[in-house]
Amino acid sequence: MDKALERILYVEDEDDIRMVGEMALVDVGGFEVRSCSSGAEALAAAPAFRPDLVVLDVMMPGMDGPSVLRALRALPGTAAVPAIFMTAKIMPSEVAELKAAGALDVVPKPFDPMTLPDEIRAIWSRAG
Repeated sequence: MDKALERILYVEDEDDIRMVGEMALVDVGGFEVRSCSSGAEALAAAPAFRPDLVVLDVMMPGMDGPSVLRALRALPGTAAVPAIFMTAKIMPSEVAELKAAGALDVVPKPFDPMTLPDEIRAIWSRAG
């Protein structure tokens, strides 16, 4: 990507995972992060936050990650924002489906909080 990665919209419904992920992205990675616990919350926050990247959990109640991404793509301010999915389901066919749905890549869960920011930066760099 031509632009530096600074602002991440992080969507994760599990409180403990969201807390660890946010700490990793903010404290280790130095990113500005807006955490959301649901797809609806993410859709409400995204236009004003103007993220550079969206990191989405795949399996969430209500709206799953792919549904959230489709809805973000329909909003003028977030239509072109890149996304990365996070999931425990990392079968090659599932990863291929998520990439086909518009993701730059898929980060497996559980993730290492100490390496998560570098992993996300590497995906961002490869996409550029």
